[in-house]
Amino acid sequence: MTTLLVAAVIVLLASTVHAVTGFGYALVATPLLALTVDPHTAVVATTLSALAMTITIGVRQRHHAEWKVAMIAMAGILLGMPLGLWIYGATSERVLTALIGVGVLGCTLMVWRRVKVPGNVPVLVGVGLLSGALSTSTGTNGPPMVAAFQGMGYDPRKFRATLAAVFAGTSVFSLIGFAVAGQVNSQSLWIGLVGVPVVQLGYFIGDAVFSRIDPDRFRRVVLLALIVSAGMTLFSALNN
Repeated sequence: MTTLLVAAVIVLLASTVHAVTGFGYALVATPLLALTVDPHTAVVATTLSALAMTITIGVRQRHHAEWKVAMIAMAGILLGMPLGLWIYGATSERVLTALIGVGVLGCTLMVWRRVKVPGNVPVLVGVGLLSGALSTSTGTNGPPMVAAFQGMGYDPRKFRATLAAVFAGTSVFSLIGFAVAGQVNSQSLWIGLVGVPVVQLGYFIGDAVFSRIDPDRFRRVVLLALIVSAGMTLFSALNN
């Protein structure tokens, strides 16, 4: 029961951050849950509860989404998921945690340096490939997409809505992969179920903040979320 209560608080925090930035659910939830349960359970539980978050934003903000871009990225994600499942099953907990931190740190650098990313098909498929591998190995599929959409110059509403469309599909396919691989346990299921109603509250809190943020401040919030998540994850990996 204590674990579920802690998980609910983590989910509330993660969903609020996600509603504000358009991403960050897994970046916040996975490292914190990994301090509460083992990292492999944290990855699956995060994916379960994240699905409710992305569907909520995707439905409410569907008119702002770039659906063609989302579909192309999803094709790359599907190609990358088998690789991620292999990494998930083959690596130790310490290595898995370190991979999360290093991946987030690299994408933080891209956003900070304002790296321009062309929105053509090869680039979108490539970014999707990396995102898919990260999705099923670490549960943090967001950083590559965040860096790419920031590099494409999307405004905050288009950025958030298009990410939600991509992440909703990614979560579904990730969960299917975890189930087929036999990686879904009772603890991850309970945390995922507890998170479903909690993310709704987090969405309404975060959306109220989002509506008051201008594009420049939005970018700074994105950077801060990435930096904090990378720092926490690397600290956890070094102390395991």
